[in-house]
Parts: sequence; structure tokens; C-alpha cells
Amino acid sequence: MRGATVSDQNPVDPPANPAPPAYEPPAAPPYGQPQPPAPYGQPQAPYGQAPAPAYGQPQNPAYAQPGYPQPGYPAAPYGGYPTQPRTNTLAIISLIASLAGVFLLPIVGQIVGIITGHMSLAQIGSTGEGGRGLGLAGTIIGWVTLGLWILGILLFFAIIIPLAVTSGDYSQA
Repeated sequence: MRGATVSDQNPVDPPANPAPPAYEPPAAPPYGQPQPPAPYGQPQAPYGQAPAPAYGQPQNPAYAQPGYPQPGYPAAPYGGYPTQPRTNTLAIISLIASLAGVFLLPIVGQIVGIITGHMSLAQIGSTGEGGRGLGLAGTIIGWVTLGLWILGILLFFAIIIPLAVTSGDYSQA
């Protein structure tokens, strides 16, 4: 037998069963493999396109200057926006007490606002907490309104009481 050809096979014998297909990974998307997400602060290339070179990097490496770092910005740290410092509680109390002294509890509210305002400013200076503006506002409002109350009381005693005393006719005739 020289070489078997297709015509030499017995047409009665069925062909051997084909092997089951091996598992194949799914076909790639029509635009290629998706890129991993870009690091924070760097733009991501559109899907299916090559990523653009980093800012400040030359398009052609032949133009790069050896020995000199390429210009650019450092990557921003992960974690989003920085957190704000805590607001000092005494600063909030100072502002509320001073405003309550204006509208609800005269003199008592101002005194509480002044004392807690000074305490909050001392704490903010040593701990670095936030709320310095609140503490200053509470202290200033407390001092100004307390001064106005004291001035009003002095004017009351200086003007109203002498007028009341002299307006009566106490002469005996």
C-alpha cells in the first residue's frame, strides 16, 4: 500500500467521534481589552485607544534629555479631600450664649458668652481645633452687648431717676 487516499477509506465505517471542544475564553471585545483604571490625577484614554503619554513627557523618546527628570506634577494622594479639624464646642456655646444674651437673657448670656469665648480661644490655640471665628464672634458680641447694657443702666440712673425726683412738687405751703 502506497499511501492511503480519501477514496481508499471504507465508506461504511463511520468517522471517529470528534473530541468535545475545549473551554475557550470569551472573545475579546471588538475594540481590544479594556484598560485598567488610571491612577488618581491622570486622565484615562478612551476605550480601545492607547493611553496618552503623561503630562510633560515627550511624544518621541528620541527627544528626551538623559539625566534630566521630565517635568510634571506629582500624583495626588488617595483618599479624597482632607478632613476639616473639629470645631471647638466652647466656641459654639460662646456664640449661642452671647446671642441669647442679646435676645433672651440680658447680662447673664453675655457673661457666659465672654467666659466661654475666652476659654475656647485658649483651647483652640493649644489644640489646633477649628472654630476660632465662632469664639471671637461670641467674645466680641458678648463684650459689646454687655457694655451697651451697662451703659444703658448708667444712663437710666443718671437721667431718669433725677428727673423723677425733681418732677414732683414737694413744697409745703
